[in-house]
Amino acid sequence: QVQLVESGGGLVEAGGSLTLSCAASGNIFSGAVMGWYRQPPGKQRELVARITSGGLTTYADSVQDRFTISRHNAKNTVWLQMNSLKPEDTAVYYCNTRWLGRISEYNYWGQGTQVTVSS
Repeated sequence: QVQLVESGGGLVEAGGSLTLSCAASGNIFSGAVMGWYRQPPGKQRELVARITSGGLTTYADSVQDRFTISRHNAKNTVWLQMNSLKPEDTAVYYCNTRWLGRISEYNYWGQGTQVTVSS
């Protein structure tokens, strides 16, 4: 079984910074993609950023140049450094890891951590 545990959420003023951490444990494929998604109040969950085991990154347009995703493969840990935060970044942030097995996709989520940005 795979478990993802997020930390680092909280309340911050607009323009401030936060760093989210996610520690994954269990039987994780070494080539898994790790990422962060968020769900703003009343809206659907959306991709924030993801990173491959080789370090290739993808960002949502709304966070490009403000957020940075990184990972430590041996420790199965992924971080999201968030700078210049805006009120519209307020959401529950979820850590995710996924990979494609021989016959199915494996997809795991953390419990989520709240990020609130005040104006």
